[in-house]
Amino acid sequence: MAEHAARADHTAATGTALLRLERVSKRYGANRPAVLHRVDLEVLPGEYLAIMGESGVGKSTLLNLLAGLDRPDSGRVLLDGIDLSTIGDDETTLLRRRAIGFVFQAFHVLPYLTVRQNVALPLELLGIAQSARRARTDAVLEALGVGELAQRFPRELSGGEIQRVAIARALAHRPRVLLADEPTGNLDPRSAVQTLALLRMQVKQDAGAGVLITHSRAAAETADRILILDAHGLKAEERA
Repeated sequence: MAEHAARADHTAATGTALLRLERVSKRYGANRPAVLHRVDLEVLPGEYLAIMGESGVGKSTLLNLLAGLDRPDSGRVLLDGIDLSTIGDDETTLLRRRAIGFVFQAFHVLPYLTVRQNVALPLELLGIAQSARRARTDAVLEALGVGELAQRFPRELSGGEIQRVAIARALAHRPRVLLADEPTGNLDPRSAVQTLALLRMQVKQDAGAGVLITHSRAAAETADRILILDAHGLKAEERA
């Protein structure tokens, strides 16, 4: 792991891509068409991009590959300079835990933990001291407008509130890479604007990399660039 860490440090120092897909293909089942076919992508430090496309073209699959939650059938996925195909599942988990914040479309909050406990969990897994965990957790909950819900359980929250808790959890450990799958789908317009600003700020202040999957034109317009995913791969959208 020391060798991989050294490679990651070199990547950050030289300003090369934090995230990269090289000719990546993925299919589910031998007799089914590929969900992704020879897709290339590069996200530089400090870059926040949005990916749009029709339902079923593979946007969520793309995020799962970038996060190391799935593996491509061919091609390479590099995260912070590390080729994920060269490390095992345990190393991938540790790398993901340290470097990635993932906002899942299905939220995946734990129902038996309070809001504060859900958000603090990634920090606890990283060995952050309890006082620092509490400070970071409460700060990000306040930033997302749900600080007063810290002691509640997910069953006591609305869909929009749960979504903001899931976003808080993804941001609490200040990840270098932020991946968000429809993060504003259940939010009212005011909360959506607030959340998108926070996601962008997270990427920019730490010279990280951000990838936003969205059907919302307003959400996509907050990114540095917009890419369109279709059956032929990713292409840049022309912007005025």
